[in-house]
Amino acid sequence: MKREKINVFYKIYLWWRFDGKYYHKNFIHGVKNLWRWFPTIWKDRDWDDQFIFEIIRVKVQNQSKYIGERDFHVSAKRDAEIMRTVAKLIKLQQDDFYGMEYMDYHDTKIDFIPTDETKKWFSMEDTQLSENFDDYFKKYPRQYKRVMSGEINRFNRPIEEKDKKLIAMEIAHENHERCRNLIFKIMNNHVERWWD
Repeated sequence: MKREKINVFYKIYLWWRFDGKYYHKNFIHGVKNLWRWFPTIWKDRDWDDQFIFEIIRVKVQNQSKYIGERDFHVSAKRDAEIMRTVAKLIKLQQDDFYGMEYMDYHDTKIDFIPTDETKKWFSMEDTQLSENFDDYFKKYPRQYKRVMSGEINRFNRPIEEKDKKLIAMEIAHENHERCRNLIFKIMNNHVERWWD
């Protein structure tokens, strides 16, 4: 019985020494975290990858600011810079920047044509007015060569040089995937060093 009392008092002592006397600071920090994360969590849904990326992006941004401002270790500024790069790449991924970039290189007119007399149902027809895909291909020559060689063929269709829109779409999808892979490659190589 006496030994149990000593253990209880010792446990209380250890709690107070390492946690208890800082409880008010931890509580205040927790409230600040709730306030800072509230907008992100409020908008969070379990639908798709966009929300996963948003949680990671906000966390990496917050941590880059914290580590960069404190500058406690030799590579703190560089680590903060890498974290900001990851956050920017995540934003590009969320905005589908690379996946939709090819659309800036052509103009298309879209018509909705009724398929019945009641005009309740429509089919969509697009007419390409102009295109400048050659500039897009010059921007990504390596991906262009890979598409033309058949190395990249997500749509499993025969690709000819005249199918410029299809080639551009293949390049766009490849660039989108490369962006995602780069995010996780950088995190894989650096995330364990991101501490203060």
